[in-house]
Amino acid sequence: MRIQDGCFTAFVALGLAAPGPAAAQRAAPGRLIDSLVARMTLEEKLGQLNLPSVDNQPSPAQLEQVRKGQVGGFLNLAGAQATRDAQRIAVTESRLHIPLLLGLDVIHGYRTIFPIPLAEAATWDPAVAESTARAAAREAAAAGVNWTFAPMVDIARDPRWGRIAEGSGEDPYLGSAMAAARVRGFQGKDLRAPDAVMATVKHFAAYGGAEGGRDYNTVDVPERTLREIYLPPYRAGVEAGAGSIMTSFNEIGGIPSHANRWLVTTLLRDEWKFPGFVVSDWTGVEELRNHGVAGSRADAGKVALEAGVDMDMVSRIYLEDLPALVRAGRIPIATVDAAVRRVLAGKRALGLFDDPYRGSSVERERSVLLAPEQRQLARSVAQAAIVLLKNDGNLLPLGPTRHTLAVIGPLADDHVAALGSWAGRGDPRDAVTPLEGIKTRAGTGTEVRYAKGCGIVDTATGGFAEAVALARQANVALLVLGEAGDMSGEAASRSSLGFPGVQQQLLEAVQATGTPVVLILMNGRPLIVQWAADHVPAIVEAWFLGVETGPALAGVLFGDVSPSGKLPVTFPRAVGQIPIYYNHKNTGRPAGTDKYTSKYTDLPSSPLFPFGYGLSYTSFEYKDLKLSAPSIAAGGTLNVSVTVTNTGVREGTDVAQLYVHDEVASVTRPVRALAGFRRVSLRPGESRTLEFTLTPKELGLYDQRMRFVVEPGKFRVYVGGSSEAGLEGEFEVRAGAGVERR
Repeated sequence: MRIQDGCFTAFVALGLAAPGPAAAQRAAPGRLIDSLVARMTLEEKLGQLNLPSVDNQPSPAQLEQVRKGQVGGFLNLAGAQATRDAQRIAVTESRLHIPLLLGLDVIHGYRTIFPIPLAEAATWDPAVAESTARAAAREAAAAGVNWTFAPMVDIARDPRWGRIAEGSGEDPYLGSAMAAARVRGFQGKDLRAPDAVMATVKHFAAYGGAEGGRDYNTVDVPERTLREIYLPPYRAGVEAGAGSIMTSFNEIGGIPSHANRWLVTTLLRDEWKFPGFVVSDWTGVEELRNHGVAGSRADAGKVALEAGVDMDMVSRIYLEDLPALVRAGRIPIATVDAAVRRVLAGKRALGLFDDPYRGSSVERERSVLLAPEQRQLARSVAQAAIVLLKNDGNLLPLGPTRHTLAVIGPLADDHVAALGSWAGRGDPRDAVTPLEGIKTRAGTGTEVRYAKGCGIVDTATGGFAEAVALARQANVALLVLGEAGDMSGEAASRSSLGFPGVQQQLLEAVQATGTPVVLILMNGRPLIVQWAADHVPAIVEAWFLGVETGPALAGVLFGDVSPSGKLPVTFPRAVGQIPIYYNHKNTGRPAGTDKYTSKYTDLPSSPLFPFGYGLSYTSFEYKDLKLSAPSIAAGGTLNVSVTVTNTGVREGTDVAQLYVHDEVASVTRPVRALAGFRRVSLRPGESRTLEFTLTPKELGLYDQRMRFVVEPGKFRVYVGGSSEAGLEGEFEVRAGAGVERR
């Protein structure tokens, strides 16, 4: 008897004939779950809905709960040996031998840390997102993790919100493409494969709309905005096959997500047909008491479970407080059983009843982590994520005449910051800093000198003198400024978005030397850099790029590759403009020269750097915009083609972007909405014709009765290299049936 085989032992315990392990699920997957549920005690059922956290490894008390069948899984348990030990107890020492879910926040890498998701979105390349998620899953699975709490797909229009770093920015079309790609990457083609992990689309829903950009705060959006802006990436993740969904800390319209039956059951399960299970966020069930919609722990558990939240993360309310309510008839046992079935189905989908260890071992873990191909992928993705924001006088790339470089700033040699927030099981010692990368790439022909200048949040300027002296002696000063890695991410909201501490003063002091300055930003959100845009000749947005930060950045600075990143989020001129985003609505009085129009009296309404913006070391021309027809039926499609030419002297990659505008509709429409994009690499002088297809999905809207329809009328299209694309065309949608979907 193979006691390590969870499926085999489960069948034996149930008194069923024990088929071969792989055959068990194929032959009777429903029978296995039915039999388990029929034999479970109430405590064992609620135990499957209990998800505690561990501190490095389970405590003796937690392992005893596993033996009693009172734990459905653990979060924060990783490492092949530790996970195997816990699974062994679950499948050999518990009564029903049910394996554990083992979840971890594998956000942008497990041990090999890739660029933060916001940076990855700057590649505008879903294939990149899929490849890094696939690589992260490979490492995590080798370490015994079978479930990740990613991707985070929240749309964020307010950069004060720190968790903007974990998502794909402000646009639902780009966000949907990246969400689906990450789900496919984590789960692979076969979720049962030993290098796949179950994805969790989070945080459901509209967590990124928190008022004031303050984490965990109230969200107040109408259903139209919810459906058109915030929900599409979640739906894309569901349609890509995500196995689980995590509810969000916020409320929407007065109902917390953990208590929102319309959101979790009516919309997610009934309308979208989501077949997987729903997990709470950390203590999200218990926090219903703080929201004021539950007067006790038991009430909070009842509200959440009946809303459709299947697993209770950390609160222990389902396990400890709900048995009495079920026995008293206040919660139907059918409600409990439905949640248990969904959790067990998730475990079955992962193949845990066949092999609870999924092939993980200490040897496999050691061979996979930080493998050379993983680092090479991290480097190439990091290079593609870098956005060139300004390059006056072609200061970049650095040429052979720049014999002395001064590398200055608190982030220039910071191994921890390079990894960014939520860095999985990353080790700062694995990271290559900007300074290290620049020194290596510069070689023997260029002298690289370094001065820290100040700390990230320092209020003292004692290090300025050394930095200024170095800058005076250099041909170019490279200033690496920005945020610490933990200044963005969860619980990292900021009310001001300038440089922390005295970094702005350091920038101004170095700029005053007269030495040409390249400002390199390391950050997890848009920063306010208006002064730099006005005074500094070159600005590079380098985000937090992960373990290969230094080589990737150096490759762009020295011109080994031309920058190709595009902003996935708008950069404001001042905090007072926030929220600011490209796909805004027009007002009855659009900004103009007249006083009584929608504008500021002390600041342009336009962004500093718009959504989709990014420069290159070459130039691109867009021409020959063609539409396949002057008009289409309401349910029809339209092809849009454009020719892109590299008009510069070196090879480069641009991101061609297609936007649409419905000129007259029954409800107000965005001035522009992204409807397609394509990365295109061209040699000098080379041209390529790109084709996009507009479908009802890109042309539709939710009408006054909240039906998704394509309305007749005139549409305008825009194509170019940013959201301010200037090449225009128009077509008409003819009257006719155009309902697409809810």
